[in-house]
Amino acid sequence: MAVLNFGGVDENVVTREEFPLEKAREVLKDETIAVIGYGVQGPAQSLNLRDNGFNVIVGQRKGKTWDKAVADGWVPGETLFEIEEACQRATIIEYLLSDAAQIEVWPRIQEYLTPGKALYFSHGFAITYKERTHIVPPSDIDVILVAPKGSGTSLRKLFLQGRGVNSSYAIFQDATGKAWERTIALGIGVGSGYLFETTFKKEVYSDLTGERGTLMGAIQGLLLAQYETLRENGHNPSEAFNETVEELTQSLMPLFSERGMDWMYANCSTTAQRGALDWMVPFHDATKPVFEKLYKEVALGNEAQRSIDSNSQPDYREKLNAELKALHDSEMWRAGAVVRQLRPENS
Repeated sequence: MAVLNFGGVDENVVTREEFPLEKAREVLKDETIAVIGYGVQGPAQSLNLRDNGFNVIVGQRKGKTWDKAVADGWVPGETLFEIEEACQRATIIEYLLSDAAQIEVWPRIQEYLTPGKALYFSHGFAITYKERTHIVPPSDIDVILVAPKGSGTSLRKLFLQGRGVNSSYAIFQDATGKAWERTIALGIGVGSGYLFETTFKKEVYSDLTGERGTLMGAIQGLLLAQYETLRENGHNPSEAFNETVEELTQSLMPLFSERGMDWMYANCSTTAQRGALDWMVPFHDATKPVFEKLYKEVALGNEAQRSIDSNSQPDYREKLNAELKALHDSEMWRAGAVVRQLRPENS
């Protein structure tokens, strides 16, 4: 494990160079990894583990998602099982169901958490908010976490490109004395670029804040506010979308992803530089109180409870689909669909 300095702060990180795939395979050579759930993270993590040569099986309820697993090459009775049987067969259980489904299924899998096994999460939600989820693992198993900092789709796509998504890792409970090696081996196995140390609580606090903030909620709100302002002032949809979204995602994000925001600024016009440096301050001052309120709601558990209450409703999926349809049908994203078709690679 390396200690790297990030802006004056030391952090523990593990890279592929110091913990190569061959070492990960050696650590887990006698383990059976059961990936429970085949929704968001399940397909990517299980397929990456399988392609990397680990002994992995999938546990999933029968239905459309079961059929998707079959289409991906998982064989019923050999590498694809009902959830309980997969848990019984496994020495490491990757619990990758949605947070709401983890609460629902927990009573059915507890008996299979026998001494020496490992219970693996990719989200700190269930353990951090255990008073609300009632998910309390037995004391004689390892409880570990590897959380890829990206969607399952991105994790699989980048893996197939020979790249990786960076992941955080945490150990909540080390009953066997080998929790750390198990955790890092799994992190390398699922395709992490590098792994940085955290805790279950810090992972879920940062994750919930990020999803509601710059990763999803805030960015949609900010983009929509600019798009609406341009449209209200007479700009047509194509101009408003290109100036709000297309230039950001296609031109500028690759620049600051590659070498940082300062480098991106340096590669824009002096007019753009001056305006960006001046206006970043009022945008920061306007949004900082919102982020502070958001983080407080996460820390108090209010965001977790809202998620539990909403996602447990019988009509949750129907309501969610209606909200997503409204987003899809909004003028900004209808304009986006047209603009994407006009990109050179689609011509």
